[in-house]
Amino acid sequence: MKVIAGIVVLVAALAAAGCGGDDGGPLTIYSGREEELVAPLFDMFSEETGIEVEVRYGDSAELAATIAEEGGNSPADLFWAQDPGSLGSIESQLAELPQEILDRVEERFRDDEGRWVGTSGRSRVIVYNTQALSEDEVPDSVFDLTDPKWKGRIGIAPTNASFQAFVTAMRLSAGDERTRQWLLDLQKNDPKEYEKNTPIVEAAAAGEIDLGLVNHYYLYLVKEEQPDAPIANRFLAAGDPGALVSVAGAGVLKSSDQSDDAERFVEFLLSEEGQRFYVEAAEEAEYPLVEGIEPKEGLRPLATLQGPDVDLTSFGAEHEATIELLRETGYLT
Repeated sequence: MKVIAGIVVLVAALAAAGCGGDDGGPLTIYSGREEELVAPLFDMFSEETGIEVEVRYGDSAELAATIAEEGGNSPADLFWAQDPGSLGSIESQLAELPQEILDRVEERFRDDEGRWVGTSGRSRVIVYNTQALSEDEVPDSVFDLTDPKWKGRIGIAPTNASFQAFVTAMRLSAGDERTRQWLLDLQKNDPKEYEKNTPIVEAAAAGEIDLGLVNHYYLYLVKEEQPDAPIANRFLAAGDPGALVSVAGAGVLKSSDQSDDAERFVEFLLSEEGQRFYVEAAEEAEYPLVEGIEPKEGLRPLATLQGPDVDLTSFGAEHEATIELLRETGYLT
């Protein structure tokens, strides 16, 4: 998704309360989470706290690059990213979060030095058209997708942060050379490219492709609009790079003059209300990360998902190398 140039004001402060941010202005959030997925959470936060919120939506990697370019003059108070790599790429600009916020989430889903914390979880899967394929016919490893029989039948989103995080996971678990060869071999199968995950799932439902590499929750988003869509998720073998278990996460900018309110927003995301949103209200069915809140019915328990043995904290430092590899292999310009 291209960065939307304008700042979108979602809600106004409660007039009676006269509340704003630390300095009386709105809390500015750069969101790599799509508006259609998370806008209700901004409304809920403002209704609960009276804090006015301004949101700039865009691609996580592009927003991270914007924050890096803006430096200490960035208007952003908080960065809510789709993936750890985007957060890690600006880690020097993020403030350390209070321990009581960090402790709400397992260590594997937060930064080692406390600069960002996961807010919801997801697993990479293969979504497939159930009229074209049975579950047994769908590979349980992404490495099998280079078989010529899948030529023209696969959908991917190489410009999307979640696909890039998956490639980073493959680099870290299988090595650069095997990842490079996989990318080159996959390219020979003429995968169809999409801007983001939702169009891949919609394409699978429409029969334009037979299968696609996506995050698990987009199936639920499409099913909400197309209940009879012939699509299902295939969770991949334990340890496979295509089974990456990752998170969306949030971090507060050091340069923010609204740090208290920014931390309140992170606290809200990790509150029972904020976490239950993914179970009771959200269409896309992400995993809650706070202990004691079960995922939406029908989802495999988060504890049973076993992705590759990689450290999410390292994704930021590896992001540029992943982008360069995707350029070299023809997936990015």
